[in-house]
Amino acid sequence: MKIGLTYDLRDDYLKKGLSFEETAEMDSAVTIEELDKTITKLGNETDRIGNIESLIKRIANNERWDVVFNIAEGVYGMGREAQIPALLDACRIPYTFSDTIVLAVALQKAFTKRIVSDLGIPTSVFYSVKTLKQIDSIDIPYPLFVKPVAEGTGKGINNNSIINNSEELEKSCRKLLRKYKQPVLIEKYLPGREFTVGILGTGKHAKAIGIMEIELTMHSPTDVYGFEAKEKCEQFVKYKPLSKGKLYHQMETIALKVHRGMNCRDASRIDFKQDENGDIQFLEINPLAGLHPTHSDLPIICSFFNITYPELISGIIESASDRIDKSLESI
Repeated sequence: MKIGLTYDLRDDYLKKGLSFEETAEMDSAVTIEELDKTITKLGNETDRIGNIESLIKRIANNERWDVVFNIAEGVYGMGREAQIPALLDACRIPYTFSDTIVLAVALQKAFTKRIVSDLGIPTSVFYSVKTLKQIDSIDIPYPLFVKPVAEGTGKGINNNSIINNSEELEKSCRKLLRKYKQPVLIEKYLPGREFTVGILGTGKHAKAIGIMEIELTMHSPTDVYGFEAKEKCEQFVKYKPLSKGKLYHQMETIALKVHRGMNCRDASRIDFKQDENGDIQFLEINPLAGLHPTHSDLPIICSFFNITYPELISGIIESASDRIDKSLESI
């Protein structure tokens, strides 16, 4: 197969003047090199397309691919992860991972929590506020947790995210509203253990490939798994595989229900945390999980559960190919 690669290279945007935090979700040259090499070794021809601007030019030049392996996070707007898939849909070019609706909704954490709640999955009570005046209507007992409603890679999450009183709430919300220019998600703070579940496949063929626990080390500069800890996870974070047992199977079942209920495709990563009673609560889903071979959570999960990086990438491509073939059969 001829497989195009779409991505946002972090170095490119740093050169354009974006900050280190603004480019947090973008990919390193290491990720692209490893992905390209792996897809080629699996017997495919690769074509590095790059970002949406490059894709537009290539499509306008009547170039096409059997499938596009899309890991582009986008840069601007709360629907940024859906922009390249929308363009590919319009041109009837198949691609890996979830479609435009899933990517747009999953990035908006309040929308996602509403859908997950409708699926009967436990998630902490929350509010989404667009102005400081809306804070007055919040009746969740402290402590609370605040973060931008549509960011990833821990952007906007730090020690100030844990809120103990109304003064801290107003101060943090004001800062987040000004900096990120999007609503703020306010939810009940969950003090328990934190986990992430890796999913591979689509629909009834989806399976949980492993679960790992996330712990901050004593050297971590923050008390939360936010931007700073994620950027330097090798120093500040300890990842541990969760042994199979009651807790594992409970999260496995819930994660698959979220993945299927949200209509995710090919792969995803789903985050959970325990509340004060030890009950599992859904945090968020990433249907476009990072694929750096040693730095991203999904490949790290795979390494704990004896799944090689080539096996992960092969599984994603096979899942996409199977559903693309079925869609062609139905025409």
